Amino acid sequence: MGLVSRGAAEAGRGAASAVDRPGPPDAVPNPTPTPPAEGADPGSSRSPGMVLKAFFPTCCASADSGLLVGRWVPEQSSAVVLAVVHFPFIPIQVKELLAQVQQASQVGVTVLGTWCHRRQEPEESLGHFLEGLGAIFSHRPWFQLCRERGSKSWSCKATHWQGPASPAASGEDQVMLIFYDQRKVLLSQLHPPTALPDRQAGDTTASAGGLAAVFDTVARSEALFQSDRFDEGPVRLSHWQSEGMEASILVELAKWAAGPVCLFLACLLSLISAASACRVFKLWPLSFIWSKLSTCEQLRHRLEQLTLIFSTRKAESPAQLMRKANMLVSVLLDVALGLMLLSWLHRKDLIGQLADALIPVADRVAEELQHLLQWLMGAPAGLKMNRALDQVLGRFFLYHIHLWISYIHLMSPFIERILWHVGLSACLGLTVALSILSDIIALLTFHIYCFYVYGARLYCLKIHGLSSLWRLFRGKKWNVLRQRVDSCSYDLDQLRLLVVAVQGLIHLLVDLINSLPLYSLGLRLCRPYRLAAGVKFRVLEHETGRPLRLLMQINPLPYSRVVHTYRLPTCGCHPKHSWGSLCRKLFFGELIYPWRQRGNKQD
Repeated sequence: MGLVSRGAAEAGRGAASAVDRPGPPDAVPNPTPTPPAEGADPGSSRSPGMVLKAFFPTCCASADSGLLVGRWVPEQSSAVVLAVVHFPFIPIQVKELLAQVQQASQVGVTVLGTWCHRRQEPEESLGHFLEGLGAIFSHRPWFQLCRERGSKSWSCKATHWQGPASPAASGEDQVMLIFYDQRKVLLSQLHPPTALPDRQAGDTTASAGGLAAVFDTVARSEALFQSDRFDEGPVRLSHWQSEGMEASILVELAKWAAGPVCLFLACLLSLISAASACRVFKLWPLSFIWSKLSTCEQLRHRLEQLTLIFSTRKAESPAQLMRKANMLVSVLLDVALGLMLLSWLHRKDLIGQLADALIPVADRVAEELQHLLQWLMGAPAGLKMNRALDQVLGRFFLYHIHLWISYIHLMSPFIERILWHVGLSACLGLTVALSILSDIIALLTFHIYCFYVYGARLYCLKIHGLSSLWRLFRGKKWNVLRQRVDSCSYDLDQLRLLVVAVQGLIHLLVDLINSLPLYSLGLRLCRPYRLAAGVKFRVLEHETGRPLRLLMQINPLPYSRVVHTYRLPTCGCHPKHSWGSLCRKLFFGELIYPWRQRGNKQD
């Protein structure tokens, strides 16, 4: 009787699935094995008492007897079982199949050992047949995994059999049996873990390297999973897809039509990009408008995203594929929200109501500003001001208000049509409509920004003068001019800060739609195993004289790390000020620009 039969007889009769009998979450040794000694042959050398790891797919726990096909990882002293080749078979055909898989996947797939599942096979004939398989395929170590009917224990051996000429060199190693869900491991993407404060970087790298070898082996061996039990090939396999693939006619038609559609859209987008790169748009007035308006920057950003989405070049890595998917979902959601906004505006005729209310609101704002300026031109709060300077600045600001209100009344016949086109632009996406709204607010409040610039410059000169007087006071003598500094109201700065806050909220919403990785977040919510941060092990069986059986489960990536890892870039047409930066600039009289300045650091 062969080694598999003897091991199975010692283990007892019958079978028990690894998932049907979960054990308590006991403490588990580190599943990352220690590599062999330097200079030793990883395929044949072994240390006394070495513990080998065998990763076994749960989908093969009920498979018929056969050969264990997978990859041996010598650096980790681990065997990753990928499939089971069933009896009967011809060894040369098995070797040809494995050679084809190696050429397609560049993974060293080989026969690792034998799998014995005694349900109806005669024990004696099966044992005699399994004895000669180690000599035919000659892999060291040779794994012998057995499961019997009616037993709750498994038996697993790793034999270093050197042949009949040197029986003394034969030996056995202890094996830790780790079950894993092959489908989840194949579809998941393992992310490198962050180093914890109480863990050294070397330990983290070693553990991640051991898990990465398992995930990489399963992911690259997809060519082995193409065959199922309905194929008429000479070799019959059991794996996660051996029962066949579920297909849909609509999905197949979409795949068939995706190539021509992407090619057509890529050509159309390339023509649009070539037209936008024309020299006419690089002239001074147009180039300035193109770089300062939020609408132009948002359209350029969307054009770059659509060019990448409909590119006919295949994604080179899972990260690029995830980025394309996030961009596609972001664009689709943006267009859907824009269409919902357009439908809402036209269903309730809100555009006409907004156009009718715009002129009275503008007149009311102009009236309030005029009253404020007249109050400042007198004696505000009983303060004695410089009357000549007050009159000059007051009349200057009043003239700006007069020009602004005249401009609004001049444009009043066209306001409803302009707003209707702005609402129609929501077909391109909600972010485009919000960008146009931000630009309209900037144009309508341009006079307020002019007031802010004039007042900020005068205030900045006053601050510099006070600082010079303070330095003079600290150095030599008392300066009586310091008593002449009067305080004034800063209502204009508060008004400008309100405009900045409104535009900041609009830009924040645009950036949120542009940068939020919606596809990755949806994948984390619906299929958390697709984004793996690591694994955890649950003890299934831990008995004396039996191999330790563990169940490997995937730890999903936290939501915060999903956003941090897959966050999309945004358009940078507007400045990103913090509250500290805004307060500092208001206090020192520095200008707050409504657009991003080249070469300036943003807080």
